[in-house]
Amino acid sequence: MDILILIIASTFFVSLISFIGVFSLALKEEQLKRMLLVLVALSAGALMGGAFLHLIPEAIKQSSENVFSFVLIGFVLFFFIEKILHWRHCHDGKCSIHTFAYLNLLGDGIHNFVDGIIIAASFLSNLSLGVTTTFAIALHEIPQEIGDFGVLLYAGINRTKALLFNFICALAAIAGGIFAYFLYYNLISSSFFLLPFAAGGFVYIAATDLIPEIKKEISLKKSLPIFFVFILGILIMFLLKG
Repeated sequence: MDILILIIASTFFVSLISFIGVFSLALKEEQLKRMLLVLVALSAGALMGGAFLHLIPEAIKQSSENVFSFVLIGFVLFFFIEKILHWRHCHDGKCSIHTFAYLNLLGDGIHNFVDGIIIAASFLSNLSLGVTTTFAIALHEIPQEIGDFGVLLYAGINRTKALLFNFICALAAIAGGIFAYFLYYNLISSSFFLLPFAAGGFVYIAATDLIPEIKKEISLKKSLPIFFVFILGILIMFLLKG
């Protein structure tokens, strides 16, 4: 039961990050752009570090068989989910912005549910892995929630409703965490495939969604600091490993 409380507390903490979007209103567009790039770089490094320094090694400890197969499955499945969600967003170019906003919330809710499963699987393996995984997911959620908040405002939804809708979607992480907890204890020990699956998802998000955003900055003078922030994200996860 103590583990369940930790899972709920951690997923609730991640859910609270949905409110961070409101702080973006105080920033000018150029300031927000620079801040998001730094956060994206830090998040990419943390996700890569979380996958290769924490999740995969822990999965190998538990069962060395088929670990990298599950990593690959996780990568492919995250790719498939994203393609489906993008297709549903507006594949024919005729969707209204308002419709896109609600579909974006649906996709975000699914994403948060999966985050909850990953956090739960990590805590069910060991406490330190749960903490580092929560940290990596939290870093990733910050730029994502700012972006989601912006989408809702652009769709014409007022600030209060946008914050409320974002928070409700974020609470799906708690549902995912509770679901994984009872899956683990009432069915089979599932962390042997959930951990490498999560690692594949982390690698996919970092490699296909975040790093391409960093690469858009072509100025060497601006790119080098961003690259070092990316390395800092990996370094933080390395230090948390000890």
